[in-house]
Amino acid sequence: MNNPLLDFSGLPLFDRILPEHVGPAMDELLVKADAALEQVTAAGFPASWSEISRVLDVATENFGRAWGAVSHVNSVADTPELRAAYNAALPRVTEFSTRLGADERLYAKYKAIDVDSLNTEQRQAHKNAIRNFVLSGAELTGAAKERFAKIQERQAELSQKFSENALDATDAFTYYASADQVAGIPQDVLQTARAQAETKGKTGYRLSLKMPSYLPVMQFAESSPLREILYKAYTTRASDQAPAEFSQFDNSAVMREILALRQEEARLLGYLNFGEVSVVAKMAKSPEEVVTFLRDLARRARPYAEKDIADLRAFAAGTLHLPDPQPWDYAYIGEKLKEARYAFSEQEVKQYFPAPKVLTGLFRIVETLFEVTIRADSAPVWKPGVEFYRIERDGQLLGQFYLDQPARTGKRGGAWMDDVRARWLRPDTGQLQTPVAHLVCNFAEGAGGKPALLTHDDVTTLFHEFGHGLHHMLTQVNEHDVSGISGVEWDAVELPSQFMENFCWEWDVLKHMTAQVDTGAPLPRELYEKMLEAKNFQSGMQTLRQVEFSLFDMLLHTSHNPDEDLMGLLNQVRREVAVISAPAYSRTPHTFSHIFSGGYAAGYYSYKWAEVLSADAYAAFEETAAVAKATDAKDATGKSTVSVETGRKYRQAILEAGGSRPAMESFKAFRGREPLLDALLRHQGMA
Repeated sequence: MNNPLLDFSGLPLFDRILPEHVGPAMDELLVKADAALEQVTAAGFPASWSEISRVLDVATENFGRAWGAVSHVNSVADTPELRAAYNAALPRVTEFSTRLGADERLYAKYKAIDVDSLNTEQRQAHKNAIRNFVLSGAELTGAAKERFAKIQERQAELSQKFSENALDATDAFTYYASADQVAGIPQDVLQTARAQAETKGKTGYRLSLKMPSYLPVMQFAESSPLREILYKAYTTRASDQAPAEFSQFDNSAVMREILALRQEEARLLGYLNFGEVSVVAKMAKSPEEVVTFLRDLARRARPYAEKDIADLRAFAAGTLHLPDPQPWDYAYIGEKLKEARYAFSEQEVKQYFPAPKVLTGLFRIVETLFEVTIRADSAPVWKPGVEFYRIERDGQLLGQFYLDQPARTGKRGGAWMDDVRARWLRPDTGQLQTPVAHLVCNFAEGAGGKPALLTHDDVTTLFHEFGHGLHHMLTQVNEHDVSGISGVEWDAVELPSQFMENFCWEWDVLKHMTAQVDTGAPLPRELYEKMLEAKNFQSGMQTLRQVEFSLFDMLLHTSHNPDEDLMGLLNQVRREVAVISAPAYSRTPHTFSHIFSGGYAAGYYSYKWAEVLSADAYAAFEETAAVAKATDAKDATGKSTVSVETGRKYRQAILEAGGSRPAMESFKAFRGREPLLDALLRHQGMA
């Protein structure tokens, strides 16, 4: 009763979770889940969706929520003790999950369920369950089944090791720069760097590979040698090219084994490669369709990317006196060219985006568009500064979310949304369980007594993750396996997140979420117009960069031999796609967490695939804006009735439907047709 991981009466007790709670909680919950599995697979137990759910789903949901809390804290507040407890429990957790998914008795029970007795949501969940049983090895027997289980356990261990190596390699690097090296770096970044050096008893400026430190150096530092030092450290993290003192973090062997195991898993399931396994649960029909899509996009983007790189090189030679720019110079050159061409800098823009003001503006557009109210709430949290909110409509609770914004040691890099619990009409109590989400970012903290300042890219990231959160929290589906983001095809799950990014470029949104950090003045319209003009700056290069990652990922999981050096494949892809040559020492795959530890294996293309969906979806709002402007139709509060109606239609067709039907059906319910590529190319200036 004293173990916080065993308390499911409310929200997770994050402030009380300790490493010593992990093992005992998992022991107890796994015993209960195992007993539930035996109960529902017994000969006399009815092949009933509701009865299986009442017994088994309740037990496995408790287990999943507890393990989810442990995994979350391990990602955002890693300590040696917690890591040890997590890794000790991981094999048992993986063994049960694998055994559950491959249990032929449970598979038979699901196949015996009368589908005609199910409602629409349950039918979709049942269809997904049958598919997942097959992909989890339920139809394997004997030695093949045993080997499949061993593969899952080993993959879980290796994915965790990959993640740990990437985190540790990032945290391990520190460079103390002198005053003559840091010219050009923004003052707020330098203030933080100096303060961090002082806490370590050092002089100078403490620079790291965390994004709030690394990126401003690459963009603004005038010293090319300093940029080179950080660039080399960043692109060799967790690899065989890193300095000898960091050799323990090398992910090379981990990656080879992961790829070999995925290939073996695919063969056991009767597929040629892991890419074929991956697309079974996606919108794309085959790896070949994905590769064709990516190469077509690369072909369309290439002329724009070639112009981008030509402009950068000409500017570097003519203005910056860099006749032979190196890879670590391009972010700096790009920033300087943007300043020269559009007469503003990212640093200037950043002063108008204090984090609290941005959050207020984000909430305002969400409240207006989706007819909800967002207000502060309270819950136990894992670190001071983590915020908690609730979303309501007409006084009724729809969902809640944690917001963890600042970067810190022991916190995994990047940004993500994860679920704490899903919406579910619980079969054990008959009560509606409301969804709860984690929204995690890695932004710079405030310096000099001022609030944290966000770059416009940070703002876009925040909107992106909030889009995922809305998908999870605004669902009206009562079956937890297909509510919110659950059950949504992986290459469609980025639609709501990328959709929200578009609002970061709308004047009517930006003017309510900006306030100059010293004066409080809103973003000037003139500066906004410059930002808009620069919106597609280097969009060709950026598109090819994403295509490079995506094509490498899919080819890695289809045509690549795991015994061969994957750098050969990456170099081949770069020759085909890239317009900037990377140094021979560059080892970016060694921290490519999306595909080695983040669930995007043979699925990284999903970002570009879903971008087609999101751009086309947003085009509906652009069309609405044109109609609203022409008709000036407004309600009593002054809101555009046309815009509110479009927001409601999007909410109901996409967000509220969750995974209860195929993503294409949801898209067509909103747009009335299948998606077109036109809007994406137009939005990115490549029409």
